This record gives sequence, structure tokens and C-alpha cells, in this order.
Amino acid sequence: MPTTGERFERAVQIMARLRAPGGCPWDREQTFDTIKPYTLEEAYEVLEAIDNRDWPELTGELGDLLLQVLFYSQMASEEGRFSVDDVLDRLATKLVDRHPHVFGDVRADTPAEVLRNWEALKAEEKKKRLGEDDDAHANEVQSVLAGVSSKMPALMEAYKLSSRAARVGFDWPEIAGLFAKLEEETVELKEALQHVPSVAGNGAPGGKEIAGSGKPEIPDELRERLEDEVGDMFFVLVNIARFLALDPESALRKTNRKFKRRFQWMEEQLHAGGRAPQQASMDELEALWQEAKQQEKSA
Repeated sequence: MPTTGERFERAVQIMARLRAPGGCPWDREQTFDTIKPYTLEEAYEVLEAIDNRDWPELTGELGDLLLQVLFYSQMASEEGRFSVDDVLDRLATKLVDRHPHVFGDVRADTPAEVLRNWEALKAEEKKKRLGEDDDAHANEVQSVLAGVSSKMPALMEAYKLSSRAARVGFDWPEIAGLFAKLEEETVELKEALQHVPSVAGNGAPGGKEIAGSGKPEIPDELRERLEDEVGDMFFVLVNIARFLALDPESALRKTNRKFKRRFQWMEEQLHAGGRAPQQASMDELEALWQEAKQQEKSA
């Protein structure tokens, strides 16, 4: 029976063979930039498998995600930048260094203490890496928000930013404050909407209005204000999720799937009668929606 190390080495060798002369034409032409979209896609497929508790699928998806690491490492090795060995050494060193309460003599009896130690160690690592004589970078590493990537999904970024701020005490003492803030932001959005031209009469034929179909002409300044107000509401909702120890990305994905499931059930009912959703009245669609909800509850 092959060891874990032997299995890993085989995967590394296969990746190298695919990129070598005479290997796979598609694999050989890939670059760091062309592979990036696949990395994001594979990460989301891992999350989907976890949400579905589909363990056989998760096994495959984790393999696909590991493939991304092997792909990047192989391309970097070909360019003389680093190898998969460097990746593994860096990971192992980081795990040991950031867990002094396990591998050293530091105490951390609660998850909160572990996180505080983790952030302090990360900040120290960055300071050493960038050099304390670089003022611009030195200012950056002093921020508790440093290192939160703006490339991640916005909900996840908001969660991480607010979590970092909360760790240094910038947080609501109780969840009631968050609901008050949400109400405040709702009022501000409603006030901004008073300046938006009415979309009445710009809906679908027959007087049936479709959300977003009117596309009213909104001045750029007002559009920017509306975007700010909606963004503020999202940020408060993310904080509510964080306060409840919920993952906002996961929560929204579940709601997306729920909406998709119910709407497709509605479509099936209408298609059985030879119609499409756009041929039904809003009252009929609402009735079907409520029926779809009841179907799930009774299932």
C-alpha cells in the first residue's frame, strides 16, 4: 500500500509530465493568469460539496483544488521561482510558528486567545518580511486590517474586515445595536429613493411590472449614493451574521439554492399547463411561490 508521501509524489510527477515536452498541449500552454479562474471555480465547488454534505464529491473536489497548487508549483519550478517542496516547507514552518501554544511554551486556552496570538504573529511575520525601514509598508502592517484581500468575494471581505475590527474592540456590545443600525441604514436608503424617478408604466406589456425592467434614468451622483446606501445595508447584515457566528457567504448560497429550487418548481407547474412565467400574472406567481414553500415544508 503506497504511503501518503508516495501518493503525493506520484501526483507531482504526473503534473510535471503533463507540462513536459510531449505532454498535454492544453496543460503546456497554461499560465498563472489562465489558471486563476479555475482555482476560484474549484474552491466554490469544494464549498458546494461541503454544503451538500456530499463526501464522495468532496473527495474529488479537494483533489481538483490540490491540482491547482500542483499546477502553480510546477509552472513556478519551470521558471526557477520555487517548487512544490518550497510550498510544503513554507506551510509546515508557518503551522509550527503560528501554533506556539502547541509546539512551544505559549498558553492559549480558548479559540479567542489563539486568534489573538495568530494575528500578532502574522503582523510580526509581515514586519520582518517587508523591513521596518520601509515607512509605507511599516504603516500597512500596523493596521489590523492589513492582509484582507480585496480580491475575495465582497461578503467574505466584509466579514473579515469586521472580524478584524471586532478583535480590537470595535464592535457592537449586543446584537440589538446592529438591528438599530440596520433600521438606520434602511431609513437612509428610503430617503435616497425619494429622488429616484418612478418606473410606473415602464414594466412589461400588459401592465405587469418586472423588478429592474424599467431601468429609470438615474443621475450618476444619485446612483452613487444609492450604491453607498445599499452597500451599507449589506455591511450591517454581514455583521449580524458574524455576531451570530454564521458565514454570510454560506447563508446567501443556501438562500440562492432555495430560491432556484422554488422558482424552478413554479416553472414546472406553469410549463405543465403550456405557459411560461412571463405569461402568468403577479398574483398567480405569488400563489405558486407560496405553494412551493408549502411543498418544501411538508416534504
